[in-house]
Amino acid sequence: MTNSPDERGLEMRELFFETSQELLQALNDEALKLEKKPGDEEIVRSIRRTVHTLKGDSAACGLRELSELAHQFEDALSMEGSATQAAVAEIAFAAADLFAEMIAAYRKGSKPPSTKKLSKRIEELTSSPAAKKSRARKKAKAAVKTAAEWTEYEKLAMTQAQASGQDVLHVVVKMDPHCAMPIAGRQLIQNAVSSMGPVLAVRPDAKSAAAARQVEFVLASVQTAAQIIAKCKIPTIAEEVVVELLLQGAAPGAQVPVTAPLAALEEIPAQEQVAEEAAPSAIPTAEAAVSAVENILRVDAGRIDSVLNLVGELIIGKSMLQQALNEFSKRYPKELLRGKFADAMAFQARVLNDLQRSVMKIRMVPVDQLFRRFPRMVRDVSRQCDRDVELDISGQDTDLDKGILDAIAEPLTHLVRNAISHGIESAEERKKMGKPEQGRVRLNAYHQGNQVIVEVSDDGRGIDAQKIRSKAIELGLATAAEAAQMSETEALNLIFRPGFSTAEQVTEVSGRGVGMDVVQSVLHRLKASVSLETRLGQGTTFRLKLPLTLAIIKALLFWVEQRLYAIPLNAVLEIARTFETEVHQVDNYEVLQLRNQVLPLLRLGRPAPADERKSKLFVLVITVAERKYGLIVDALEGEEELVIKALDDQTFSTDLVSGASILGDGRVVLILNLPAVVEHVARLRPQEMGHANSGLLLTQTDRMRLALTPAAGGPA
Repeated sequence: MTNSPDERGLEMRELFFETSQELLQALNDEALKLEKKPGDEEIVRSIRRTVHTLKGDSAACGLRELSELAHQFEDALSMEGSATQAAVAEIAFAAADLFAEMIAAYRKGSKPPSTKKLSKRIEELTSSPAAKKSRARKKAKAAVKTAAEWTEYEKLAMTQAQASGQDVLHVVVKMDPHCAMPIAGRQLIQNAVSSMGPVLAVRPDAKSAAAARQVEFVLASVQTAAQIIAKCKIPTIAEEVVVELLLQGAAPGAQVPVTAPLAALEEIPAQEQVAEEAAPSAIPTAEAAVSAVENILRVDAGRIDSVLNLVGELIIGKSMLQQALNEFSKRYPKELLRGKFADAMAFQARVLNDLQRSVMKIRMVPVDQLFRRFPRMVRDVSRQCDRDVELDISGQDTDLDKGILDAIAEPLTHLVRNAISHGIESAEERKKMGKPEQGRVRLNAYHQGNQVIVEVSDDGRGIDAQKIRSKAIELGLATAAEAAQMSETEALNLIFRPGFSTAEQVTEVSGRGVGMDVVQSVLHRLKASVSLETRLGQGTTFRLKLPLTLAIIKALLFWVEQRLYAIPLNAVLEIARTFETEVHQVDNYEVLQLRNQVLPLLRLGRPAPADERKSKLFVLVITVAERKYGLIVDALEGEEELVIKALDDQTFSTDLVSGASILGDGRVVLILNLPAVVEHVARLRPQEMGHANSGLLLTQTDRMRLALTPAAGGPA
C-alpha cells in the first residue's frame, strides 16, 4: 500500500472510499442475481463492469493490492465460458467481502488482508478449457480490430443516443481483399450502415491506407445485430462483419446511470472496449448525466449537523423575540410600532420555517440505502440456518433522517436474522403445514403522519405467548402468578427483556439472549417505539415507529410539582379533565374509566393529599407502541416548537429523559422519553407500584436537579 503525501491524492482516496461502497453494494446485488440466474452472460458483464471500475479507481489511488486482485478477477470474467461456471457467483461474493475488508484496512492505514486464497479460486476460472479457447479467440478478434479512440464529442453523442432509448453498437467490417474498388465499396458499406440508424463515428479516415482493409462504425440503432450484419455483408465487398454492443438503450424516462467519478481517469481505447464487451462505465455519461454529476455535492454529515444546530439556535432566538414582543404588547398596548414588530416577526417565522424544512430535507435519505444491504445478509443467514428464504422489499423510496437510518441498522439486522432463525420453518415443516417450501421475509417502509413506519414481517410459525410465559418463569423474569395475569401483549413484550431467548441451543445466529433488548434500547434512544403482531402458524410483524428527525419537535409543555416538562405532541391523542376521586386502583395499578374504556395511568408526581381529593386533574391521553395510557399532570403550559439538546451520560443517569430544550425566556425544559417511562412502569411489580405512584420521576429527577435546574415556580 502506498500513501501519497499529496493533498490531492488524499482527497482522491477519500472520494474513492465513499464511492467504493456503492460499487461493493452493486457487486453484491449482481452476484445475487447471478446466483438466481446462473449462466446469464449479461449479469456477468455487469459484474465485470463493476470490477473494472473498482480496478481503475483503486489504481488511480495507488491501492496496488486491490487493483491487481480486481484486474485478475476482471480478466477471469472476460473469458468465454466463465458465465456458465457455477463458481462465478460464489467468487463474486467472496470478492465483495475481501474488497470490503481491504478498503477498510486502507482506510485505517493498516495492512490489507491476504489475497492468496481468493486469487487461487479466480485462477481456477481462467484454467478451464473454455477459458483457454476464449483467450485464443480474443487474440484472433483483436487482430481484426484497430486501436481507435473516440473523441469527447463522439462519446457524448453515444451516451445521448443511449439516453434516447437507442442501442449504441460497434460495427467492424473487414473488407474483402479481392474487392476491385475498395473506396466505392467502403461508401456502399457506409450507406448500408447509415440506413440502420445514425452513424456517430467512423474509423479510419477514408484517405488512410488502412481504409482498404477494415472500417469501423459507432451506430445508434434499434435494429438487432443479426439485421445489421445481414445489411452490411455485401458480397465481394465485405468479408466479415462483427457487431458488438457498447451501450444498451435506456428505458423511457430512465436516467443514464452515473459512474464513479474516478473511472474517467482511465482512458480505454476502442480495441480494449471490444475485448471487454465494451463496458459502458468506460464511456463518459451523456450531457444530462454530466449535468447531474455537477449538481451533486458530497458534504460531510457533520457540516449539515452544524447548520441544523444553527437553525435550532435561530428558532430559540425567535422564541426569545416572541416573548419580548408579548411583554412589549402588554406594557404598551396602544403603541403603533407593535403591529410592525408583529409583521416582522411573522415574516421571520415563515422564512425560518422554510429554512428549517430545507435543512431537514438535506439530511433526508431514502431507506433504500439501508434496505439494499439485506438481500445478501438474508442469503447468508438462510444458508447458515438451512432455510429457503426470499426477501421482499417495498417502500424503499421513503425518506428518513440519515442519523436515524444509521442508528436503526443494527436493530433491523437483529429483527431480520430472528425472522429467519426463529420465524421461518424448515422446508419439511412448511410442506406439512401446507405452506410453500420457500419462506418469505418482507421489509416495508412508509410515512404515517410525521413518523416513518418500518416493518419487518415473515410468514413463519409466529410467536406462542404461552411459550414466552413459560420461558420467562424458567429464566426468573416473572413468577407463575405474574405470568398467568399477563395479557397476550404483555407476554409478547417479554421478548424485549435482556437475556431472553427461546432458542433451544446456541448457534452462530441465535440463542445467546442478545438482540431484541438491543432493538428496544436503541429505539428508546431515538424516541421511537416497536410493537409486534403475531398469529400462530401465519407469521409475525415487527413495526418500528420512528420520528422523521431528532432535531426539532412540536411539543406539549406541562407542569408536575412546580417542574416544567415536555412530550412530543404527536404522542398526545387528547387531553381530559377528571377528579382524583375518579382514579381507581386495580391490582395496585391506577386506572381511569374514560368513555367506557379502562385507561392505565402514569403518575409523574405524588397523589393529592386526602383533603384535596376533590381537586381536578389533567390527564394527557398518549399512545405508546399501539397502546393508550393516561399521563397525570398538574397543569398545562401550551404547545411549543422545541430544539432538542442531547444530554450526556455524565449529566443524567436515566433513560426516562430523552433531551432538554431552552425556551424563549431562558427556561430549560426536560423532554420525557415516553417509551422508557411506560417500560419503567411495566417492569415494576404490583407490590412496588404503591411506592412508584408516589412520584414516578421524582426518584430520577432529584439527581437531574443537581446538574440542571429546569424552570421552577409553577403554572401562572
